[in-house]
Amino acid sequence: MEESNRQKKIAGVLQNDLAIVLQKMLRDTGQSGIIISVSKVTVTTDLSLSKVYVSVFPPDKAELIVTELNELKPNIKHQIAQKVRHQLRKMPDLVFYNDDSLEYINNIKEAVKGKVDPIKDPELLKKRKNL
Repeated sequence: MEESNRQKKIAGVLQNDLAIVLQKMLRDTGQSGIIISVSKVTVTTDLSLSKVYVSVFPPDKAELIVTELNELKPNIKHQIAQKVRHQLRKMPDLVFYNDDSLEYINNIKEAVKGKVDPIKDPELLKKRKNL
């Protein structure tokens, strides 16, 4: 089912505000060398749940960062609720997911160039089985 205009507007507002809050959290904790970008936000039709897809660089820290974000969810949700309180009556719950699409695209490019054989590379095989 296609998203309604309201869902798209709320997702856009959340995406912008989440990017600001997450970057501020990284700076405040003194984490250097890590970049987090909010690549996509989807909101359910009843506006109760938001799926937040984040891209993390370097990719090897992605799972750890996503786990931490889900643990810090109440704090993040509160900060976002303060920012959007004049735009939303009820703040949707947040669930963070790792968006590894850039890494996946890079693997495809490497395979096409002939640098990596996705059939013989055990790491790529393991990732493909997890999909």
